[in-house]
Amino acid sequence: MTSLNRGQFLAGVRAELPILVGVVPFGLIFGAVAVAGGLPPLLAQAMSSVVFAGSAQFIGAQLMTAGAPALVLLATTFVVNLRHLLYSASLAHHVHHLPLRWRLMLAYLLTDEAYAVTIVHYTDPASSPATRHWYFLGAGLALWTSWQASTALGVFFGAAVPAAWSLDFALAVTFIGIVVPTLRDRPHVGAALAAALVAVLTFAWPYKLGLMAAALTGIVVGVTLDSRYGARRGRRATDPEVEP
Repeated sequence: MTSLNRGQFLAGVRAELPILVGVVPFGLIFGAVAVAGGLPPLLAQAMSSVVFAGSAQFIGAQLMTAGAPALVLLATTFVVNLRHLLYSASLAHHVHHLPLRWRLMLAYLLTDEAYAVTIVHYTDPASSPATRHWYFLGAGLALWTSWQASTALGVFFGAAVPAAWSLDFALAVTFIGIVVPTLRDRPHVGAALAAALVAVLTFAWPYKLGLMAAALTGIVVGVTLDSRYGARRGRRATDPEVEP
């Protein structure tokens, strides 16, 4: 690792640190909830190492302990993680030149929190295409390390955390901090509002199927609005009289 690569790596770590304030309590809660729900400690820790997707892990653990059918478990976690397909698509042209081993490693480390800081760096004209994958690696490994450690603490010491601490608020705060800065246009706002509305209306659905419905609704609304306003922007570029 050259000094330039090391600098990019450490910059990625530093960029991720503020987000870890919300991620660590989330990992603690997952470890404690998974074990309390009946999962063996080793399996709970393995989920954090192999799956490495907080929301999918929570849903998967809850569905497993509730005895949900395997098809429902797979379908729900698949839909919840569909957003990673969009993340990957937006990063593909930034990493296509990297060797396969790099792309596989970065794909594994791709999460909401890592994407949030990485995409800002990748779209910065001042960043160098030759070294910015080290920034991605630093952000991803910082998150991965904290997630493994906090899950382990939750698995072994979660029961000792006072219920009055209400650490579950950290998840909501973390995702609000990630989502709000991205709501810069109508497609993004429309997708967020539609998903939120459906999530509230379907809250009582069994097996967390409401989350699946909310995620699908947000994707459909976002893509529809993006296509509509994208076409309108194209027409406005050629005809200034077209209304925005």
